[in-house]
Amino acid sequence: MKLLILDAGHCLSLALAREASRRTDTELVIEQGSTVTTEQLQAITPDAVIIPPLAHPLSMTPAEVKAHADAVDVCVDACQAQEVALVWCVSDQLYEEGFDIPIDEHVVPAPRDECLRRLVQTGDRIRAEYHRHLIVRLGPLFALEGSHAWLSEIIDSLITGHSVRAAEDVIFCPTSADAVARALIGMLQQQTCGADAWGAYHLAGTEPVSAFTFTSMVRTQLATHLEGRGEHITLGDVQALNHHHDAKLRRVLNCRRVLEVFGVHQKPWRLEVGRMLDVWCLTRDHQSGIGTGETA
Repeated sequence: MKLLILDAGHCLSLALAREASRRTDTELVIEQGSTVTTEQLQAITPDAVIIPPLAHPLSMTPAEVKAHADAVDVCVDACQAQEVALVWCVSDQLYEEGFDIPIDEHVVPAPRDECLRRLVQTGDRIRAEYHRHLIVRLGPLFALEGSHAWLSEIIDSLITGHSVRAAEDVIFCPTSADAVARALIGMLQQQTCGADAWGAYHLAGTEPVSAFTFTSMVRTQLATHLEGRGEHITLGDVQALNHHHDAKLRRVLNCRRVLEVFGVHQKPWRLEVGRMLDVWCLTRDHQSGIGTGETA
């Protein structure tokens, strides 16, 4: 299976590259840009094109959001012309006002924000015009490297003693970029084997939390990892922000369909954070020369 991945520096693109490198059944072609042409698809002949998400469209400028939606439209045209499957990942922020219960796949986002509505229009077009698509809605992505990585930004701030401000009144499911990469490749492998299960799916980690709770847990685990290494660093603190004073906004994705159709189980975010911090410590050891016989 050959996949064409756009936006090479995105944390999801890097996670897909790591996952593909561990497999013998998946070949990746990674493009720096955010669009693909018919001519490129003719030359590369991928089985699918994967477009990483705008991680935080609510905090982006209208021009940035429009540019992303326009780029997706260009990709749709090219994929249709060459009959190449399209995978578009989108942020759960499209469900701007949230729901009291977990959000099922059949619920199409209906945001009030004009920028978000532009993204929904692109999704409506894909569903109406091109059968061979997967629209994959994700919780907030976290990873150690790449754009929109979030976890690396938290760690860097805490390590340097800076405070991290995080919302306490928005509940969502933090989602590991590595787990999404594994799921997407598994889903597309089944599609190339004739599953023909196109449509919208939700992928998010288990255990809904606020950004404040997530960030606080990262700080606790980071402190534990550093203490275990014999490092004594005064970490920055975590400060709570509140935007919704009347009630907490819940933006929790129901991911049952991806389990029922593809057998994809969601990874608990706490386990993924712990694993990534282990990797972070190994990288820190390597960079400082610990365990290599070098002196720091």
